[in-house]
Amino acid sequence: MSIQRLPETVVNRIAAGEVIERPASAVKELVENSIDAGARRIEVAIRDGGKSMLSVTDDGRGMSREDLGLAVERHATSKLPDHDLSAIASLGFRGEALPSIGAVSRLSIATRTAGDDTGWSLTVEGGRLSGPAPAAHSLGARVEVRDLFYATPARLKFLRSARSETQQIGDAINRLAMARPEIAFTYSDENRTRIRLDAGPWRAEGDLLESRLRRLSGVMGKEFAANALAIDAERDGMRLTGFAGLPTLNRANAAMQYLFVNDRPVKDRLLIGAVRGAYADFLSRDRHPLAALFLEVEPRLVDVNVHPAKAEVRFRDAGQVRGLIVGALKHALAEAGHRASTTVSAAALGAMRDGGALPNLRPGPSPVYPFPRSGGSIGLAERTAAYQAPFDDGRTMPPAAPPAAASPVAAPPAAAMAPGLAEAAAGPAKDVASADAYPLGAARAQLHETYVVAQTADGIVIVDQHAAHERLVYERMKTALESDGVKRQGLLIPEVVELGDDAVQRLFARGAELAELGLALEGFGPGAVAVREVPAMLGKVDVTALVRDLADELAELGDAFSLKEKLEEVCGTMACHGSVRSGRRLNLDEMNALLREMEATPHSGQCNHGRPTYVELKLADIEKLFGRR
Repeated sequence: MSIQRLPETVVNRIAAGEVIERPASAVKELVENSIDAGARRIEVAIRDGGKSMLSVTDDGRGMSREDLGLAVERHATSKLPDHDLSAIASLGFRGEALPSIGAVSRLSIATRTAGDDTGWSLTVEGGRLSGPAPAAHSLGARVEVRDLFYATPARLKFLRSARSETQQIGDAINRLAMARPEIAFTYSDENRTRIRLDAGPWRAEGDLLESRLRRLSGVMGKEFAANALAIDAERDGMRLTGFAGLPTLNRANAAMQYLFVNDRPVKDRLLIGAVRGAYADFLSRDRHPLAALFLEVEPRLVDVNVHPAKAEVRFRDAGQVRGLIVGALKHALAEAGHRASTTVSAAALGAMRDGGALPNLRPGPSPVYPFPRSGGSIGLAERTAAYQAPFDDGRTMPPAAPPAAASPVAAPPAAAMAPGLAEAAAGPAKDVASADAYPLGAARAQLHETYVVAQTADGIVIVDQHAAHERLVYERMKTALESDGVKRQGLLIPEVVELGDDAVQRLFARGAELAELGLALEGFGPGAVAVREVPAMLGKVDVTALVRDLADELAELGDAFSLKEKLEEVCGTMACHGSVRSGRRLNLDEMNALLREMEATPHSGQCNHGRPTYVELKLADIEKLFGRR
């Protein structure tokens, strides 16, 4: 068959498929037009997931009769006055949205400008134009789309359920609304209002972050607003603003990550990767943070004309952009200190109200080790509970002579204590009674040899001793690497670890880098290595288990990286082995030393995998559990 020119109607329908993929695509394009027209109120209504009807009404500038006729022609736009694609300052610019929608549906437009005494309307059905004609209409525009894709039945067959399409439309509206807190948005489906976002103050430098947080609260929920860290950073003429959630507020997917470039919502791998990299120290690979970030950059330094949907961008200097995002997020996370999200305590209280237990608390007969307040006295009942607590096998501790009223339990030798806590515990005795003034309070007991219970000024704190110390050791290793390197501790007798040949080769290939981290390895015959030195800060460590875990870690990470690039994985593995283990009994000084170091260490509110290291319960919430309020 010879080559033929396709009819213009077919060409338009093919082109429409690139721009209008589903009802949400049409809504996105129409709402962008309303924003570009200066609207302050935008209303979206749909029926049947947008397939049978969708409409967008705004109070923007509207269109004159002449402009209305041109608006439905392909590649006709008012948004490129100088025809310069390198200086795009609007959301739309391609002049494809209205003609594409009109090519595959029954499209009607009614509009009026402030200078017109009457409005104008037109219709387009499957590419066939009718109008413009006079029509009664208020200032602004109303675009109604019926029977979407009736002219392209094949596309109609591939649409999802009405419920799924309705959700997609809502997501598109939310993304556009997040960057425009000064515009009111309403989204309704079959007379049911799904989104109602009131307009905030006019965009001004002083209240922009505050207005955005209110808008983000309406879209992402009050939990995000309560646990969001403000971001405001500048570098090389670029500015990054927005909010990022605490690591303990995370999700199983990246659906709650919203990224904007010059107020344009985008889905860009570079930006998503930068967010991922900033949180790499705090979350496991299957968890994702919550964030809404707004990047302002000179239009000439970013190309938004990459795809007809305008959801992808390319930067002239991608490295600068990534550095700005990673640096700003890491700075905000460091400023948060030991803070954990409020959702942690809410989840714990919810579990108790539902008849469950606190997260990770193991039931069983393990003992509780309480300590009296300094300067206080204990009675017979307290004495019995403190000094005759049962062991795991049911035995009881032998009765002891009552201690002096202010005497804490004797501390074990420093060598037996947790790495890093021995020095703190060996310092001057603490005034336990006044420790309520500390953010994490004063240690009062240890539950199941795993959880430290502290009393604060207005509640209690429950600390997972292993998770907390794992984070502290990890932060020490990072600090040591940045300064004078990780100090080593020589083993009196080298530890021989038997591994497979492949595992040995992986370790030897990274021998120099492991040495920087304080681990010195040597060959010891086929399939074995001898460990001569370990990081001193790890203290007494199971060397065999550590080396085997590192070999497995290297196998999973692959070869195309340096250990410093993947510092969080390798140091995290080492920190886990050098931390206070669950089932380890701590004395009062050790517990208080752990609390004080957590308060002084950034990121100590979560372990290396994003789980909380402590739960804080306010006294008022506890009293509600017992019906006292």
